[in-house]
Amino acid sequence: MRLTRAGEYAIRCMVYLAFKGQGVLVARQEVAVQVDIPTSFLAKIVQDLGRAHLIEIRQGPKGGYVLIKDPARITLLEVVEVMIGKIQLNDCVGRPETCAASTHCRVHRVWEDASAQLRQHLAGITFAELCRNGTCLPVFSVHNKKS
Repeated sequence: MRLTRAGEYAIRCMVYLAFKGQGVLVARQEVAVQVDIPTSFLAKIVQDLGRAHLIEIRQGPKGGYVLIKDPARITLLEVVEVMIGKIQLNDCVGRPETCAASTHCRVHRVWEDASAQLRQHLAGITFAELCRNGTCLPVFSVHNKKS
């Protein structure tokens, strides 16, 4: 499993919105500039985050994005899996029918256990933690300025 660029950008976007605060409208361009995401790519990413009910997308000249869920209740796992699907380290874990030996194979069990451990670890990390002190944010003009 490798985190996609879309997954990385979604995490950056969510960290920034969490840093700004739940319920705060943040302009599209501000998000794009502050977390270094091309605006066209950002537009695609936020669609997935919106469908997952993590953010609200507001249209129009004064539009932007609003974090609608408490960042203390959004996990890194949730955002990663919104973008890439359920984390599985090998095909045999997600699609056991692709391997005739998966029901009794020791390697299959290793992949299952490792996938479960990674998912559990990511499920224990919230966006409130990730944005604490602005440590995951680039050093741009908004660093240490919470609106």
